[in-house]
Amino acid sequence: KEERHCLQYIAEQENRSTEGCWPFWDAVTCWPHAVVGETVHRACPAVFSLFRNSTGSVSRNCTSGGWSRPFPPYHVACNVDDDIPEESYFASVKLIYTIGYSISLVVLAVAVLILLLFRKLRCARNFIHIQLFLTFILKAVAVFIKDASLFSSDDTNHCTLSTFACKASVVFCHYCVMANFFWLLVEALYLSSLLLSSFYHSRRCLWGFSLLGWGVPVLFIVLWIGSRVYFEDTECWDINEDSPYWWIIKGPIVVSIAVNFMLFMNIIRILIQKLNPRLIQFNNSSQYRRLTKSTLLLIPLFGTHYMFFNFLPDYFNINLRLCIELCMGSFQGLLVAILYCFLNQEVQKEVHMQWLRWQERSYGVVSPAPKGSQMDTPF
Repeated sequence: KEERHCLQYIAEQENRSTEGCWPFWDAVTCWPHAVVGETVHRACPAVFSLFRNSTGSVSRNCTSGGWSRPFPPYHVACNVDDDIPEESYFASVKLIYTIGYSISLVVLAVAVLILLLFRKLRCARNFIHIQLFLTFILKAVAVFIKDASLFSSDDTNHCTLSTFACKASVVFCHYCVMANFFWLLVEALYLSSLLLSSFYHSRRCLWGFSLLGWGVPVLFIVLWIGSRVYFEDTECWDINEDSPYWWIIKGPIVVSIAVNFMLFMNIIRILIQKLNPRLIQFNNSSQYRRLTKSTLLLIPLFGTHYMFFNFLPDYFNINLRLCIELCMGSFQGLLVAILYCFLNQEVQKEVHMQWLRWQERSYGVVSPAPKGSQMDTPF
């Protein structure tokens, strides 16, 4: 509001004398027209009173070369100290999620290589797992790129920063996040179809899953880009509070989380029915018990914890939201890789067999005959 008043004042002064120092807005205070040699004093801006009782003043000298620097500086004259505890908290959050995404990135890359290199592991189930792993990898990379674009320097003014690079990094990050949620939805749909035993996973089905996981987010991202370009082209598109266009991205994510939650509850219902000894054969009980154990481990991976925040305003309990969505979310890829790959008995068996064959070729060690084992869980 003060900036608008200042700009109006500057416009009124355009037709007057050009001698001395021109009025200008320094992003904090409005400085009026002054003659050379004059010292102008301005009271601390009213906005500072929201944080502290600021009663000081700032001065500038009008010289032949223009305005001098403000003295004393705003943060000294207006007694505005940096909020060290909050700054330390955000720095800690950034450190934690940076470590989490780094570890997840490495572990996920290893998991993808394992599923791609071993021919016996190539199937529809692992194809979906690989796509999910890739979304977590892209999500981690997107976070690193976004941080490098927006927070590379402490002197960056986020109220005026508006470059193609920073906007592109924000768009890429939003797409990776959307793709991640949609591939979690694909995993839930696939698991539900396996338990129902009424779904044939053909190549056409995999194309449909791919279209849902990779293609649908593109549609919403393009719509959101268009809305920001034509109606809200401000800053780096990273501030979405009170923006109606943000629901173009948030809406589909909320819907996917809600559908995932309903599918999860339906999976629990199906497993409870199948675990009833009167409804199942004895030979199948161990398989369904393993399915139950594994399904319970999928609670955080189905995005169930996001249900608590996605229907609340974005500014609701920001500290807790940051802790869950950034800190805990950064390790989500690590959990996915462990549960979907490294703890999978089929993967462990194939890796063990390849290790024994390598030993046999390298050292002439005869590989022992593999012991028979039951079929691993289908997910």
